[in-house]
Amino acid sequence: MKKEYSAIPESMRTMETYGFSWMDFVTAIPSPLFVVTSYKSNGKPNACLQSWACFTGNPGGFYAILSSVNKSGHMYQSIKEKGDAVLNFPSADIYDKCIATIANNGFDNDEITLSGLTAEQATGINAPRIKECFLNLECRYLWEREIKDGDTQVLMCLEVVNVCADEIHLDEIIQGRYGEKGYLYNIHYPINPENFAGKSRDWIATLEKLKDMGEY
Repeated sequence: MKKEYSAIPESMRTMETYGFSWMDFVTAIPSPLFVVTSYKSNGKPNACLQSWACFTGNPGGFYAILSSVNKSGHMYQSIKEKGDAVLNFPSADIYDKCIATIANNGFDNDEITLSGLTAEQATGINAPRIKECFLNLECRYLWEREIKDGDTQVLMCLEVVNVCADEIHLDEIIQGRYGEKGYLYNIHYPINPENFAGKSRDWIATLEKLKDMGEY
């Protein structure tokens, strides 16, 4: 039997949502996990573990749509100041180092190096990228907008101008982009709204290919 929810369930009324909609936690739709890197105004590398994004392209280009960028954070400020950023996709073996960037987020910190990762200069833009990540998307800022007027978060569009990827991840026979060593996904607080008791947390997941859809 299906349940329908158009208003916050009673069990969730006192839940801390950290600025997200209660529907985020009811749906728990996974989103790719990556680290956004850029240079702060003092020249130090900024690193922000990020999710809530989608990627789309057309004959004119390939674009990253970041759907939850806090206007008060270093990531927003540095991208607006410099206009460049790299989206770095980690595998599970370096996840703990990527999440350490959250604690090492002081303005005067090199947030990449302090977290045990290696910063290297991007090829086509003025931003650092993380050497250990198997995929790096070098991007330029295009536009932003508030989903609703007065929101503290913005929807931000970045244009991908260069792709840097490990050879073994490009080859689906050797390693590929999926499985335990491939893309990571953030599963945001999957809860049962019928009996939520204040105990839940995010999960990290990997993706497995299920079925070959054939040539087209």
